Amino acid sequence: MTNFSRPFLKIGHRGAKGLLAENTLDSIQKALEIGVDMIEIDVHKCASGELWVIHDFTLDRTTDGSGEIAKRPADVIRKLKVEGHFKIPLLTEVLDLIEGKCAINIELKGLNTAGPVCKEVQKRIAARNWQYDDFLISSFQMNELFKVRQFDQDVPVAVLSKASVPEAIEYGKKLKASAIHPSLGIITRDNTKLCHEEGFKVNVWTVNERNDILRMIDFGVDGIISDYPNRLHNPLLSLKP
Repeated sequence: MTNFSRPFLKIGHRGAKGLLAENTLDSIQKALEIGVDMIEIDVHKCASGELWVIHDFTLDRTTDGSGEIAKRPADVIRKLKVEGHFKIPLLTEVLDLIEGKCAINIELKGLNTAGPVCKEVQKRIAARNWQYDDFLISSFQMNELFKVRQFDQDVPVAVLSKASVPEAIEYGKKLKASAIHPSLGIITRDNTKLCHEEGFKVNVWTVNERNDILRMIDFGVDGIISDYPNRLHNPLLSLKP
């Protein structure tokens, strides 16, 4: 029988993406109000060097701007709006918002994000307001994760995968990673067990539907990343947003 009371990390995907505009301070605040253990966000570096919390490599889908984030300076990005009135936050603004409230999973989306993210992590830890366990840095881009390890041997790292869990495990060993982050489409009971046997935690993405949430709990995953973090609190109940 499945133990539905077994603890697992409740992780808000891009804040509470299914409830408010993704990767905005409002969405993240919503996830905090719901009660999450961790927030998952995405970061890119813009032309002037600042780290912005946004998913895509371009501005077109989620904002009223256009073009590649890496080619736009901060003064341009700062003026843009998400869904008409939300702003694109800086990584520093997100960290200020969640400090002392939950942990954060920073996904390195853009190129050359490893160095400045590690610098910010180390700055926060040196100020003694954060600990290493409050951070988890993930990416599909193995070159960025290896750069993380060059900058910092201690910050927790997770390998993202939507293709092969065994391959992710091999990268995880080389990176001394803490966790594997498989997509819902590739996770199985067997490869969950394999990850655990190899010493990795398993945080699966993106899990929104009731039956999938229950199945992940049954598999024994360590964390569930969801657009609807409210659904993770009472997975046996009706899960309307």
